[in-house]
Amino acid sequence: MSRVERVTSEAVAAYRTFLRRRTAVFFTFFFPVLLIVIFAGLVRTQTGGGGLFSEPTAYYVPAYLATVVLFTPLSRIGSTVARFREGNRFEKLATTPLTRGEWLAAHTLVNAALIAAASAVLLVALLLTGASFALSPWLVVFVLGGSVLFCGVGAVLGSVAEGQDGAIAMSNGIALPLLFLSETFIQPDLFPAWFRPVVDLSPLAYFARGVRAATYSSNGDVVTNAAVVVVLAVVAFAVGAVVIPWTE
Repeated sequence: MSRVERVTSEAVAAYRTFLRRRTAVFFTFFFPVLLIVIFAGLVRTQTGGGGLFSEPTAYYVPAYLATVVLFTPLSRIGSTVARFREGNRFEKLATTPLTRGEWLAAHTLVNAALIAAASAVLLVALLLTGASFALSPWLVVFVLGGSVLFCGVGAVLGSVAEGQDGAIAMSNGIALPLLFLSETFIQPDLFPAWFRPVVDLSPLAYFARGVRAATYSSNGDVVTNAAVVVVLAVVAFAVGAVVIPWTE
């Protein structure tokens, strides 16, 4: 069996497992729409009013996409790795030709496809609310790059967490601060001056800046931010593959 066949086989198995978890299917696609209903539908933006949600709805496209790109891979990959550890499934897989990198690639492929589909649903919902933004092809780069990036981070969390509950807790503990401190919902000028350099340490900030530059504002540098996201994705995936406890 070739490498492609091994990855494909594991990806199909992971996809079928996802479909059997109806709650996961529901919230993967319902959660993005719920966010649109709450923030774009009920909590209307007030352009020029100052403070939070003072920008046009299109300004917050990166924030909505970030919730899917960030939370889905962190929680799903993290809990999956932790579950495999608890069931000693990695030790069994270590006796097969499948490598840890191929395993992570298969699960990343499934998660990236799910995130892309959920992001498409989210963008359609935003357009239905009247938001005006560009459907740039760069969105594909940022969504897929961000998915790989946080799948790698999720693999690291699942490898060090104490069980599935610990992995989910760690995922939420990291995702929530990143979501609100990475130039997504909160404009950069609302942060204290001393804190703004700290934002540059967040990988999600480059995702948000790049998506905003591609869909809303031409002031940002799309190419540079895309390059940063892609490089970080490669590094995170490599680290995630290395730390997976293939044998314990």
